[in-house]
Amino acid sequence: MMASIMNMKAMTVAYLPMTGSYDQMPAAFDRLYAWIEEHDLKATGAPIAAFFNIPSEPDGSDARWELLVALSGDPADIEPDETGIGVKRVEGMKVVSAIHIGPYDSVLPTYQALWAWMEDHSYDLDGPPMERYLSGPEVPADRVRTEVLMPIRPV
Repeated sequence: MMASIMNMKAMTVAYLPMTGSYDQMPAAFDRLYAWIEEHDLKATGAPIAAFFNIPSEPDGSDARWELLVALSGDPADIEPDETGIGVKRVEGMKVVSAIHIGPYDSVLPTYQALWAWMEDHSYDLDGPPMERYLSGPEVPADRVRTEVLMPIRPV
């Protein structure tokens, strides 16, 4: 695994807070992109998921996570509407990242390697871990590219 430190730029995003199993992710991204289109906004870049807790339930029913899609231009913030979707500004941050190639359900070793890298290089987590999905749904599972992003700060 090759870890890289980078500065993620601030961005304005459409976002959808979620709870429960990650199996909801494809349908939730479909909802989010449809909402963006309905509101005449323009998505840019690869979609991101942020993870706020480690589920304690085997089925993931207590997972808290959020989907983010960067928007072009500088649209105004929008409070979540009846669909639960809104627009907000995400501040820039320093992250350490690594690319995982393979099925989503095999990404855990990449997280473990980044945690070890952070410990070895005297960094603490400074926000929720994230995944940026670099491959579309048409890519075979063994070639899916997921960038794991860990916001960091020096210890």
